[in-house]
Amino acid sequence: MSFDHRDPGTPEAEWARCGALHRAPELDLAGVDRAVVFAAHPDDETLGAGGTVHRLARAGADVRVVVATLGENSHPDSTTYAPHELAEVRREEMVAALRTLVGPDAVPHFLDLSDGSLTEEQLRAPVAEHIAWAEKGRKPLVLSTWEQDGHTDHDTLGRTVALAAGARGVRCVQFPVWLWHWGTPTRLPRGLVRVPLDDVDRAAKRAALDHHVTQVRPLSDRPGDEVLLGEHVLAHFERPAEFFVVATPDQSAVFDRVHTAAADPWAVDTSWYERRKRDVLLGCLPRPRYERVLDLGCSTGALTAALARRAGAVTAVDASDVALRAARARLAEEDLANVELVHAVLPADWREDWAGRDLVVVSEMGYFCSPTQWHELLGRCVAALRPDGHLVLCHWRHPIADWPLDGADVHREARRRPELRRVVSHRERDFELEIFGLVPRDEP
Repeated sequence: MSFDHRDPGTPEAEWARCGALHRAPELDLAGVDRAVVFAAHPDDETLGAGGTVHRLARAGADVRVVVATLGENSHPDSTTYAPHELAEVRREEMVAALRTLVGPDAVPHFLDLSDGSLTEEQLRAPVAEHIAWAEKGRKPLVLSTWEQDGHTDHDTLGRTVALAAGARGVRCVQFPVWLWHWGTPTRLPRGLVRVPLDDVDRAAKRAALDHHVTQVRPLSDRPGDEVLLGEHVLAHFERPAEFFVVATPDQSAVFDRVHTAAADPWAVDTSWYERRKRDVLLGCLPRPRYERVLDLGCSTGALTAALARRAGAVTAVDASDVALRAARARLAEEDLANVELVHAVLPADWREDWAGRDLVVVSEMGYFCSPTQWHELLGRCVAALRPDGHLVLCHWRHPIADWPLDGADVHREARRRPELRRVVSHRERDFELEIFGLVPRDEP
């Protein structure tokens, strides 16, 4: 997507009235000791995350900024600077801006790739190297341009960083830049979080942005040297908060690690909460027996085994091979042979032969999807139900750290589905259980 920087786009006043921005939960920065910020061009880091970078540095975090290109093609029609000359100016601007945000000794890491033509192949190795550095911290954080920002370099960098961080299970958030120009409040991405900025952070951000002279002022009064970031664009970055989209970690990598670290990471066999919640779910099922059951996010198989005693056949799915090995051992010990265990990352690995189910159970796994993934997965669950089937959702009611959704988001999406009607509802302090059936086709 290309932009006419003279176009005012969506006015900041319209964004200021956007309730979703005001309601966005706060990103937890407590204890972050290493952070790496990936910018496609000099100034991305300041526009999208300058206040957050300054706040982290003030709190004592070691902050590294990686800049993929020097933005040498920002003024293709300039007669004042050739691209290689503009690149060197922007390099100096980047150093000055970063030292304003982080400290006098800060030095950016330049990849010196070509502006406007980033590829995942070019980025994969350096991105992995810098994320590995961040991972050595006790509580690392990765920040990057947003992978749906509408600029090819922003999108490619964001996508590469999200995949690399997700595979290592490192928390990753992405900052939109051009969204505020081309987007509208009705096109706001789901999973937004915010970082409030105090006056000190906002002042540092403004001072850093002033160092990017080639972007915030005209290069000259000649044609082709016009200002790129006019006041109508900069207004979006004067807010008292910065906003990020939470990237979705790789479920296989994260949950293999979780189940390797502990044989029973959720204490499903010993916790009274887990045992009681399982009994409540089973007690709320509208029928004593179901012929074909689909259990999504089965982990070590405690609920799967209980479902198998009331089913003809169960397909149990999890993203972790380590968890599935534990589930297989449990089922063998309890002599339950009517369960098929499947490794799958959902919704990408959904199988069409899972259709025609009497019961689909999604317990404590919906929030491990991105909003888009959960929307797709829920649709597939609904389509897999027989006309008289039931869909069970059961989720923790408290905030879920480092994932895009909470339990409330998961259940809210289901309640919005016109083809579903709720037949059972149980809510208490720690978890919510809802069971849905399909609305008959002949009902209005």
